[in-house]
Amino acid sequence: MTHPRNASIVRCLLFESDSIRIGSFEANPTSDLCGEIESQSLSAVVLPFAGVFSKYDAPGRHVIGTPSHAVFIDARKPYRIGFPGALGDRAIVVHFDGGLVSDRIGCRRAGETLRSDALLPATTMIRRNLLRRRLNDPARDPLEIETMGFELLEQCLQARRVEALPLHLAVGLRRSLAVERVKEAVAVAPAEAWSIAALAKIAHLSSFHLCRVFREFVGTSIYDYVLRERLAQALNVVLDGGDDITTIALDAGFASHSHFTARFRRFFGCAPVALRRTASAAQADYFRKIVTARASNQA
Repeated sequence: MTHPRNASIVRCLLFESDSIRIGSFEANPTSDLCGEIESQSLSAVVLPFAGVFSKYDAPGRHVIGTPSHAVFIDARKPYRIGFPGALGDRAIVVHFDGGLVSDRIGCRRAGETLRSDALLPATTMIRRNLLRRRLNDPARDPLEIETMGFELLEQCLQARRVEALPLHLAVGLRRSLAVERVKEAVAVAPAEAWSIAALAKIAHLSSFHLCRVFREFVGTSIYDYVLRERLAQALNVVLDGGDDITTIALDAGFASHSHFTARFRRFFGCAPVALRRTASAAQADYFRKIVTARASNQA
């Protein structure tokens, strides 16, 4: 990707094969202004594991990318990116030929469109972080990396929601903008003691209307979304191992170590301390078992 002039960008190609390319992206912005118009020669899915960014691909329309989301960039479609709150962003970017997954991208009926973002399940978040670790392993197997990349891409495409086009497009755009305002506010300050009234004010909707519209557009309640954002932001910190669990819990907006651990275990299928122990490359097989067990429980 090119980048806003107000941001310091570090990009690195980590893996490339005949059919897929995987890289890292880190932005350290000085303001929240949008960058210049750009486009990609290949389709891509951006998977943040820290921070937040926004992608604008049409007048008055944008989506927010956070560690609980995948954001899709269609080949040759212009867009701009920005960084709400100037917090910056760190992400894995998977580039792929859209023709290779045309059965996924093209499977919609008349009157429907694919969202340009996807809310990720817990298993996909863990797979993203596992891939990130394997990419940095000098002893990595190229076939394993390519397989993991396609598995992650498949899960992201499965999470990409098909939505019906509204009868009144202007109404749909206003509602979509209201939802993204809420997502942006939560992404910038996930540990905030949010209330429906405070978020409704940001969305310029009534509390009742916001709850209904948010679930319609996002597929989950506001409470579950805020909880998911806190856990997704905390996942990377847990795996990096720099802070103790109590500090992570309080920084993420949880009342206590025990509250955070219970929510983390329920969502990811493993307590944060146990997940941290299994996060090294040498324990990747056990890490995979956690993902598989979690997926089985969700089935």
